Amino acid sequence: MTATESTDVMRLALAGKPASHRPVWLMRQAGRYLPEYRDIRSRAGSFLTLLKTPELAAKVTLQPLSRFDLDAAILFSDILTIPDALGLELDFAPGEGPWFRHPIENPGDLARMDREFPDARLDYVPATIERIRRELPRNKPLIGFSGSPWTLACYMIGQGRAREFGDACRWLYTSPESLNELLLLLAEHIANYLIRQIEAGVDIVMLFDSWGGLLPASRYREFSLGPASVVLERIRTYQPEIPSIFFARGAGSRLEWLRDLPARCLGLDSAVPLGQARACLSGSHVLQGNLDPSALYGSTENIRAEVCRMLNEMKEESGYIVNLGHGIPPDVDCEKVGFLIDSVHEESSQRSKHRC
Repeated sequence: MTATESTDVMRLALAGKPASHRPVWLMRQAGRYLPEYRDIRSRAGSFLTLLKTPELAAKVTLQPLSRFDLDAAILFSDILTIPDALGLELDFAPGEGPWFRHPIENPGDLARMDREFPDARLDYVPATIERIRRELPRNKPLIGFSGSPWTLACYMIGQGRAREFGDACRWLYTSPESLNELLLLLAEHIANYLIRQIEAGVDIVMLFDSWGGLLPASRYREFSLGPASVVLERIRTYQPEIPSIFFARGAGSRLEWLRDLPARCLGLDSAVPLGQARACLSGSHVLQGNLDPSALYGSTENIRAEVCRMLNEMKEESGYIVNLGHGIPPDVDCEKVGFLIDSVHEESSQRSKHRC
C-alpha cells in the first residue's frame, strides 16, 4: 500500500478496513454557509450559471477543503441536472427552491422524454470534474452523485415540491405503469450519467433517495428500491472497484429491506439510531451519518458530545463514515463546522474502541 492509499481514510472505511481516524465529510459542505461561496455565487449572477460554469463550480467544490480538514470532496452540482438536460428547464424561485418550467403534467407527456442520454447537454459536469481532479490531492477522493429515479420523478411530475409532491404520489395509484416507465427511463439515464462522472475522474458515486420516505410501505420496494437498484447494479457491473453510497432518507422503519441493495454504503438521516441500524443491517453495508444538522447551532461542548455519542454507537465497526443526517443549514457558523470535523478526527484517532 502506498503512502497516498494509506492516508485515504474515506476509501479505507468504504472497504470496511480500519484507518487512523473516522472519515468525515458533510452534505452541502460547499454552499451558502461559506462566505467565499457567497462571493462567487454573487459574481456568477445565478445559481444555474455557477452550476454550469466548470471553472466556478470547480472552485466552489474545493473551497471547503481549503478551509477544513475534510476527508472527501463532493462535486458541486445539483440532483436535478438530468431533468434539466431532458428539456424540463430547471429554475430556482427565491425562497421556494427548484421548479421546472416544462414539467410532466400527464402520462402522455412521457412521449416527449428523450430516450437517448443527453450527453452534450450535460458536458459541463465532466468538464468540472476534470478541473477538480487536477487540483484535488489524491488522498482526498471526489464524490459524484445524482438523485435517485423516484426523487427526480417527484420534482418532474406536475408542480413538484410546491404541492409536497402530491402529483407524483397520485401517479402511484392513477398511473403506476406510466410511473414505472418514467422511473426505468430515469434509471438508465442516471446510470449513464454516473458512469460519465466516473470516466471524468470521480472516485465514489452517491445516489440521493431524498424522498423515498414519502412512499407508503406497500410501494417503497417497487418505486424506490427497484429503480435505484438498477442504477447501482449498472455501476457495480461497469466498475466494481468504485464504491457507491445510497442516501436512504426516511427509510428508518424499512432498514431490513435495504440489506440486499447493491451499494457499498448506506447514508442515514438523523431519525435512525446508528446502533439500531448497525444491529438491523448486520454488517451488510458500511454506514454513513447521521448527526442532526441543527446540532451545529449548539455549543462546542454539545457538538463534541454528539460526536462521542455517534462514535460510541458504532463501537469498533471499521466501516463507518461520519456525516450529517441532511445538508448543512445555510446560516450555520463556519467555526462550528470546523470544530465538528476536528472533533471527529481527534476523538476517533485517540481511541478507536473506547467510549468518550
